[in-house]
Amino acid sequence: MSAAFPRRLAVVSVGAAAALALTSCASAAGSADGGSGDQSLTVLLITSHQGAADLLAARYEEETGVRIDPVIVPYDEIGNTLALDQQSGANTIDVAAPWYVSIGDLASAGAIQDLTDWIDDTPELETDDFIPSIYDAYTLYDGKRWGLPFDGDTHVLFSNDEILARNGITTPPTTWEEYDAVSATITDAESADGVYGNVIFGQKSPLILGASFANRLAGFGGEFVDEDGAPVINSPEAVAAAESLAASLDSAYPTPAETAFGEGNSAWYAGNAGFIENWTDLGVGSQINPDSTVADSWSVSLLPVGGENTQPRASLVAGFTWVIAENTDKTELAQDFIAWAASSEVNEELLVADPQTGIDPNRISSLESAAYGEKYPELQRVNRATLDGALAWPTGKNATRAAEILTDELAKLVAGEVTAQEALDATQAEWEGILG
Repeated sequence: MSAAFPRRLAVVSVGAAAALALTSCASAAGSADGGSGDQSLTVLLITSHQGAADLLAARYEEETGVRIDPVIVPYDEIGNTLALDQQSGANTIDVAAPWYVSIGDLASAGAIQDLTDWIDDTPELETDDFIPSIYDAYTLYDGKRWGLPFDGDTHVLFSNDEILARNGITTPPTTWEEYDAVSATITDAESADGVYGNVIFGQKSPLILGASFANRLAGFGGEFVDEDGAPVINSPEAVAAAESLAASLDSAYPTPAETAFGEGNSAWYAGNAGFIENWTDLGVGSQINPDSTVADSWSVSLLPVGGENTQPRASLVAGFTWVIAENTDKTELAQDFIAWAASSEVNEELLVADPQTGIDPNRISSLESAAYGEKYPELQRVNRATLDGALAWPTGKNATRAAEILTDELAKLVAGEVTAQEALDATQAEWEGILG
């Protein structure tokens, strides 16, 4: 996977161009009905949603006869790929599920449809059932709705019970200071055997390094922007969060600057980390992934807190939204598909599927479903943190660029080139120029 988001949605990377070429071929082949009258949709998804794509494609064709042709790209190329497809006139994509932070940029670029009227006029969508902190963050821009929630991503703290027990640790840390101290204890005792206190996602990408910072920003009670949308990224709480991130590096699995979720998950499944901050579906993988050695020997808790804050808070570190491409000629078919794919029944099935799909709850009903509670009660418990007050990234125009700027400065912090204050002061200055 690439390390960073492309600089602007209108500029395509080499990888995205290749993906677009493949998309064009797939769409040209997939749209031909051979005279049979078959219908199809080309759906753009990210690599980690391959399992979900397989399930959705099979189930939807089985239920409706409509063929879904998934096109899979790296997570840091999906927004750019969709924008280029629409702006170039290729128009091969019908539906996509990009990172929610890019919704404002995609809308401003004319790459996705305004779905406000359709959503308002379709009570069957049961929008009141979407988790409130997710629904607005994932779909709302400029007073309009641009999609429906798909993957309700949030981070929680996973602990390896066996490693903690070996080191005399009886409970997971509840503060970031405790987290660093306990991680150091494990690393000091077991690093010679390849076991470390924690895994830090430090690769330079908003969904990776940015997520590690956002977890601590939530824990210290900080915000990205204030109630009026003005940047507050160099607040005392934010600086404390960045300092906490830097402090965690000393006891982290090598090497943090090169660690994304692939490397991090591998270390976790191999039993080489005491703690990992990760998406809640890691618990599913811990139980059923063929590479996992930690089945039945892990526990999960809410993210720690820091500073004067004592209330744990969910961090919406990723999250993906179903959108409809602006120039598709299959709008009604696309609406039918995303209504189905965003439904409670489908979300519930994705939560408990084997093999795992990488999908987290997007609705209250699927979060509270009996199937999810019976199979993964601890994941259900921690996911309830998304029900109120979760920390969301900025989502308006230039939000994608803002996320890149923050990540660039955090990468300098991880490399030891700047202090936390310097990194966030630089971010604040640039954010004020593009976010207002």
